Amino acid sequence: MARDLTTGTGSRGGRLRVYLGSAPGVGKTYRMLDEARRRQERGADVVVGYIECHGRRHTEAMLAGLEVLPRARRAYRDAEFEEMDLDGALARRPAVLLVDELAHTNIPGGRHAKRWQDVEELLAAGIDVVTTVNIQHLESLNDVVRKITGIPQRETVPDEVVRRADQIELVDMAPQSLRRRMAHGNVYRAEKVDAALSNYFRVGNLTALRELALLWVAGRVDEGLRDYRASHNIDRVWETRERVVVALTGGPEGETLIRRAARISDRTAGGELLAVHVSRSDGLAGASSGALAQQRQLVETLGGSYHVVVGDDVPTALLTFARAHHATQLVLGTSRRGRVNRFLTGPGTGQTTVDASEDIDVHMVTHEFTGRGRLPSLGRRHSRRRTVAGYLAGLVVPWLLTVLLSQAHHSINLTTDALIFQLGVVIVALLGGAVSALLASFVASVLLNYYFIPPIHSLTIGETNNIVALVVFAAIALTVSTVVDHAGRLTSRAARATAEAETLSTLAGSVLRGADALPALLEKSRTAFGMRAVALLSRADGEVLAHSEGGHEHEGDRPDEADGPYETTEVPAGEGAVLVLTGRRLPAADQRVLTAFAAHLAAALERDRLAVAAAEIEPIKAADRMRTALLAAVSHDLRTPLAAARASVGSLRSPDVEFSAEDQAELLATADESLVRLTRLVDNLLDMSRLQAGALTLHLAETHLDEILPRALDSLPDPYAPDLSTDLAVDIEEGTPPVLADPPLLERVLANVITNALRHNAPGAPVLVTASHHADQVEIRVIDRGPGIAPEDRDRVFLPFQRLGDTDNTTGVGLGLALSRGLAEAMGGSLEVEDTPGGGTTMLLTLPAAEPREADS
Repeated sequence: MARDLTTGTGSRGGRLRVYLGSAPGVGKTYRMLDEARRRQERGADVVVGYIECHGRRHTEAMLAGLEVLPRARRAYRDAEFEEMDLDGALARRPAVLLVDELAHTNIPGGRHAKRWQDVEELLAAGIDVVTTVNIQHLESLNDVVRKITGIPQRETVPDEVVRRADQIELVDMAPQSLRRRMAHGNVYRAEKVDAALSNYFRVGNLTALRELALLWVAGRVDEGLRDYRASHNIDRVWETRERVVVALTGGPEGETLIRRAARISDRTAGGELLAVHVSRSDGLAGASSGALAQQRQLVETLGGSYHVVVGDDVPTALLTFARAHHATQLVLGTSRRGRVNRFLTGPGTGQTTVDASEDIDVHMVTHEFTGRGRLPSLGRRHSRRRTVAGYLAGLVVPWLLTVLLSQAHHSINLTTDALIFQLGVVIVALLGGAVSALLASFVASVLLNYYFIPPIHSLTIGETNNIVALVVFAAIALTVSTVVDHAGRLTSRAARATAEAETLSTLAGSVLRGADALPALLEKSRTAFGMRAVALLSRADGEVLAHSEGGHEHEGDRPDEADGPYETTEVPAGEGAVLVLTGRRLPAADQRVLTAFAAHLAAALERDRLAVAAAEIEPIKAADRMRTALLAAVSHDLRTPLAAARASVGSLRSPDVEFSAEDQAELLATADESLVRLTRLVDNLLDMSRLQAGALTLHLAETHLDEILPRALDSLPDPYAPDLSTDLAVDIEEGTPPVLADPPLLERVLANVITNALRHNAPGAPVLVTASHHADQVEIRVIDRGPGIAPEDRDRVFLPFQRLGDTDNTTGVGLGLALSRGLAEAMGGSLEVEDTPGGGTTMLLTLPAAEPREADS
């Protein structure tokens, strides 16, 4: 059965060995050839399928004595290229085949688009393959490498292909050593060394790429270790790497535990920090979601990861998580319960975890909240009115039942009396909780003994059977009341959790749907908690940052707190603000959700601040970029026409030389052409400056394309003045309405775009200008058959001082398309780039159609 590289299935395929390089030039191909020579010396049938030496003499020398498979030649775009001969390799069928550059894209015409697909077929045929690839070509790291180096990698290979190799060997080299190797000419030719060292091969780039390679290979080693432990049923922790797990309850001690765990993790190189919160399976745990959100942010700030696991047995869930992640140390906080609480409820999570930890070190960290917890509650927390009603019911209900049962004493027996009293205890438990039920059970036991158990009207009991019955009654009453109270508490907590979840879900939805999160959060917090007013105040000076009152949000107005007997609740919202709610008194149970609201508000406030800062900085950055580019560009492009015009005029004025009429005309033409170029350049610079400053004055009017196009063509510079019979074709669709535009500016836009198309058009192919009407817009397309523009460069061509692929600095500073887009957008239109079917570039200018004029009456 053939082996499938992408799934790892199959058992008879060839074996894959990959030499993974941290950067180009570290010696992957050399190491691969060295491995091939060793295998050949051991008698293996080794063939070179494809090797790219890049002119490196040491690498070429390693080919001596190795059989090299002839390459296949393929024609593409009037040129001929060499590729690996896949069919020849399959026919030769060596034991080991060397295939360089795994991420290479094949020339069209072969069986596969990518070389790694060729390798898959070779492996499926049972041929062992040795190959090379650089870390920047892995698909998952492509965007990371682009951010680091600024260079996109168009040739990539899926990580899964490399990850499932039988052997991966990292070929690494220190950045300084690689740069020295390049400087000695051992990587690139001499003319490319300076550019490479100052761009891609900077020390920072190479260091980052090296770290990426080491981390990727380390992850691959971890995968192999996990597979080995799983296949050999090894559950014990192997301390190959320090992984510290910190348990979070959502309590106030969380930040102390996180920082302590981070210090433990940082003591060893490569330490890893993981934070975990154990949530009850019924979702009714009382952890503060706001506190957990803040603690999660702290963990991620310290470089750790945050996890949530579900389990009712917290110690078991913690240890299961720790072992699953091969943790070596577990950090827990000491119990917040007091001594009496611990005596009543037994050993806590910490002690139980220590007893079951085995080979995981457990750190019990003390904190300021140790031992400050309260006694366990015997019942639900009801309002004071309901609590008093429960106590009264515990006293009154047994007496009422006694009166009723006394009237029917001769028709029912003792068993029925006990059951009715038990029903009364359950009713009291539902009303007032376990404490009220305990009181009712005691009163009912006494009344049952005094009025219904012989001897009547005496607290003594004559028969042993009645003693047992009374004890059983009391036990059942207590048990049932406790169960009922517990069920009531769970029901109350479930309803509470559901309400909180719905509130937070609605909160998140309103934030996601709204463009401005801060007013939405304030209004939602006001309505969710039934408050009269909510304000977000600056902690430094008490300034009102935002405020919501009666369904309306404001900024800069403080809510009126003196109107009515209202109470004020304050909750911190980040480091620099505080959330103030004015209205009813908030119960303690609402504080958890309120903390979550405050955390969202802090995040929204910070986002708004960052957005304002970015908005303030962006124009400055744009202006700086503009000034820098302007200084770099005009230093040459302004001097060139000036120098030409000055030289021409100076020559004409020189008394030392006598020019013929033809020479004088040529010098005057040169001066005139230079001044025209200079005028056009200065006009473009001034218009671009006005656009940037927002000072461009527009005079929009109904403009007919059949009138404006001839004027635009007449304004083209002489080198690009088209021959309408061969160089340019115009096709305005019948019925195309006039556009709403500034005629002189539209003329400039069309002239710039058509000039650009003529400059890059293929010889012999005319530039096509078309116009059509779509909905309430007119689309003007300028179509050329030039080399086209890659998708990643389409925005760059509209930047000032950019001439994509243009090395001629005598044709202007690259303002044409930038100015054209700016003018089009100023007129309410747009200018975009599209591909021309069959090759080339299409500039799409979209303008609003002018509204038709009403017919004269």
